[in-house]
Amino acid sequence: MAWLLFSAGGVVSALLVPVLLLLSGVLFPLGLLVPEHAHLAAVLGHPLTKVVLLGLCMLALLHWAHRFRYTLYDGLRLKRLSVPINLLCYGGALAGSVWAAIVLF
Repeated sequence: MAWLLFSAGGVVSALLVPVLLLLSGVLFPLGLLVPEHAHLAAVLGHPLTKVVLLGLCMLALLHWAHRFRYTLYDGLRLKRLSVPINLLCYGGALAGSVWAAIVLF
């Protein structure tokens, strides 16, 4: 199950995050693409948009948790601390997902 979430998080992050960063970090601030405030507020206020953004946040955080867990296991050779590492990584991903849900909804 963890591999499925890891893979889904990586794929979704690789496809959607660059587009969101390009739009919100480059095109909108530079004025190259000027959205109307009412239209942007309507899009971001739509429940389906909120669900998609929440899914993106959750999957990206689970991808991070799995990758960071194995970095600590293999890179730093801390496999003996597997229980605290699992709690830290996946608990952090869960806390971030809850926070994202609170912010979005």
